[in-house]
Amino acid sequence: MTSAAPPAPSAATAAQPLPRALARMLSLDDFEAAARRRLPRPIFGYVAGAAEDNQSLQDNRRAFAQYGFAPRVLVDVSKRTQRTELFGRSYDSPFGIAPMGISALSAYRGDVVLARAARDAGIPAILSGTSLIPLEEVIQQAPGTWFQAYLPGDPAKIDALVERARRAGYETLVLTVDIPVSANRENNVRTGFSTPLKPSLRLAWDGLTRPRWLAGTFLRTLMAHGMPHFENSFATRGAPIVSASVLRDFTARDHLSWQHVARIRRQWPGTLIIKGILHPQDAALARQHGVDGVIVSNHGGRQLDGAISPLRALPGVVDAAGDMTVMMDSGVRRGGDVLKALALGASFVFVGRPFNYAAAVGGQAGVAHAINLLRAEVDRNMAMLGINSVHEMNAGLLWRDATAAGAS
Repeated sequence: MTSAAPPAPSAATAAQPLPRALARMLSLDDFEAAARRRLPRPIFGYVAGAAEDNQSLQDNRRAFAQYGFAPRVLVDVSKRTQRTELFGRSYDSPFGIAPMGISALSAYRGDVVLARAARDAGIPAILSGTSLIPLEEVIQQAPGTWFQAYLPGDPAKIDALVERARRAGYETLVLTVDIPVSANRENNVRTGFSTPLKPSLRLAWDGLTRPRWLAGTFLRTLMAHGMPHFENSFATRGAPIVSASVLRDFTARDHLSWQHVARIRRQWPGTLIIKGILHPQDAALARQHGVDGVIVSNHGGRQLDGAISPLRALPGVVDAAGDMTVMMDSGVRRGGDVLKALALGASFVFVGRPFNYAAAVGGQAGVAHAINLLRAEVDRNMAMLGINSVHEMNAGLLWRDATAAGAS
């Protein structure tokens, strides 16, 4: 189905004064520092953390720093636009919101907050399979949202989950495939986060010392909706976040293969995307199996520590993908990062943690402000690079540090 994304907010809406707490947020990184103060240590640690020694997490940012811009000057850039076509749909910027699990513990109704902010801004949001709000409610609140699935281990459960998403009205299904086993998240242990969440004196103290989160997110959720459950891992409701069966629900994926992708492709009538591709041969296999697009991703450094950064992997994947759409996430923090990814062949970019932090700090208004900050950076950089369309972004406008490249 082809349709247009909702229009961006009007200039009058965008011009409304920001609350003081949001007015201090001048970049996406500013939201992280504010969210650290707002969220209990285990919740912030879960969002911010990665696997083992954080090698991949740190390299995701280093990879962008190795590229500089070679701008063109004296170009008329008065007609510049960020509008992007993706799978027959028009979006107002070349970036969207990546899927993030348990976002409803960072902000009240976090999954809805993220999806509605994206809808209002004319960009896509991807609902996580480990979200705490039913997928039916999210797409009702924000039509056009994409759904990301962690495949259950049993084919019958896979079929049922895919059918549930179809019936709910989702047109785009994203399969995350880089989690055959659970990662070694030592950071979670150190910050006191566990799955399931276990009551403790430390957890209670963290909540009591952050009263805005305790009253505005956790207690408000309990009073209005009861104990949060993993709502979208299966066709039926999953376990509550305090249940010992949570771990069992997220295991038994190590036997999944391309045969399962072929099965889903036969069943799913809409756009099918695979997230977690880093190797060119896997991009070629995705194309052979009829996949519509891939997201080059190392899961934000949260799975295999030492995995190559998506920006480094991007050119090879693009070459192997042929006419298949290639997108990217992990490590994007600035408008310049978005444009560097586009120059290296990505058609679109997704951003995760910063939007989660923005929701924690300011709810839907916080996410809207974060989107506007990133959009403004893209616009300014386009003007200074001498381009009027994001499609004009190409490798000829980049310069790579040969010394840094030799060390990579």
